Amino acid sequence: MELRTLRYFVAVAEELHFGRAATRLYMSQPPLSRAIRQLEADLGTALFNRSSAGVTLTAAGTALLADARNLLAQADQVRTRVAAVAGATSLTVGILSDSTDPDISRLAAAYRARHPNVDIHIREADLDDPTCGLRAGLVDIALTRGPFDQTGLHVVELRSDPVGVVLRSDDPLAIRESLTLADLADRRWFQFPAGTDPIWQSYWNGNQPREGPVVRAVQECLQSVLWNATIGLTPLPHPNPGPELTTIPLTDLPPSPVVIAWTTSTPLTLSFTQTARTIYR
Repeated sequence: MELRTLRYFVAVAEELHFGRAATRLYMSQPPLSRAIRQLEADLGTALFNRSSAGVTLTAAGTALLADARNLLAQADQVRTRVAAVAGATSLTVGILSDSTDPDISRLAAAYRARHPNVDIHIREADLDDPTCGLRAGLVDIALTRGPFDQTGLHVVELRSDPVGVVLRSDDPLAIRESLTLADLADRRWFQFPAGTDPIWQSYWNGNQPREGPVVRAVQECLQSVLWNATIGLTPLPHPNPGPELTTIPLTDLPPSPVVIAWTTSTPLTLSFTQTARTIYR
């Protein structure tokens, strides 16, 4: 029985809703449902009662929930102790696919100097998961940006960036020196997929319901603007998107914070956080 499967089970057991559990884990519902079905098959018993009224735990599911929580807590403690004793191990860092931040190169050099024997694995996440796989247990720590749901996470803000509007260069608004949300009220905006953290989605929609094509990565965002004349927001300063596109500062939306987020404090995650705070200040 894999720890990842246990994390899936605990999420469903606590939410008592497969859709909400999938959102919490930043995954789609079908693979989550398959994983739970496989777990039930492996154990030879049903863990959930499923009906039109909702989802409830069976007696077996209730018993497993307590054990699963204990096992996951023990696994986190073991990981912490081993890292502390070994002094050299590996660290998986999640970053967003829009990470063109020059400070990342400085952070990488500084952390490497402090931990030359640690293998760093980078997991690049699409824009539909601001925790970069953290909630799903795919990374140890995330270098990302907010805002997003911080429930159950340790989060440290490193910096905050203003945002701008991505437009086609021939858009009538492209000649403006700055824009407000009211200027964009009647436009179509690119959207993140269903199940994306609602706080994250709302912020990048200017805190209003919007309609438009679904995108997952930065290049998809830019291509959506280019081909569909949609609009969207981006952190500033943004690399030159090319002659066909432009970015105009938006004046009435709070800045987007660059943050470090993690779930389990280990010597390596704490050292990463300390190093990042030194680099970004």
